[in-house]
Amino acid sequence: MKYLHTMVRVSDLDASLEFWVETLGLEQLGRYDNEAGRFTLVFLAAPGDSEAQVELTHNWDPEDLPGGRNFGHLAYAVDDIYALCERLKAAGVVINRPPRDGHMAFVRSPDGISVELLQKGASLAPQEPWQSMPNTGEW
Repeated sequence: MKYLHTMVRVSDLDASLEFWVETLGLEQLGRYDNEAGRFTLVFLAAPGDSEAQVELTHNWDPEDLPGGRNFGHLAYAVDDIYALCERLKAAGVVINRPPRDGHMAFVRSPDGISVELLQKGASLAPQEPWQSMPNTGEW
């Protein structure tokens, strides 16, 4: 058995690609537009890790996608949690659980998908503004 991907439904493909690719830094591996089925699939992965993929599924007809956290979360190991959180914050992403411990943070995609960010290796030394930043919303 081999892990292939995690599928998440998205309501706005452009906003989702902006978050997942441009802001978070995943790479787009492929895209499949199915006119007959009225949906688009986009496959993403962290740079250099194409084995662990996320499939964004966009159904062209509007639908309500409540929750987002009902399946848990996606988790990525990152080189510098503070630098990534700063980049996300500068792009307007809410840091729901700041990396106060230099090790773990949570953010959400435009569709409410919870994303856990974990520092590779040892935790970084706690630093401001993260150390005193409170949680915001759900994560």
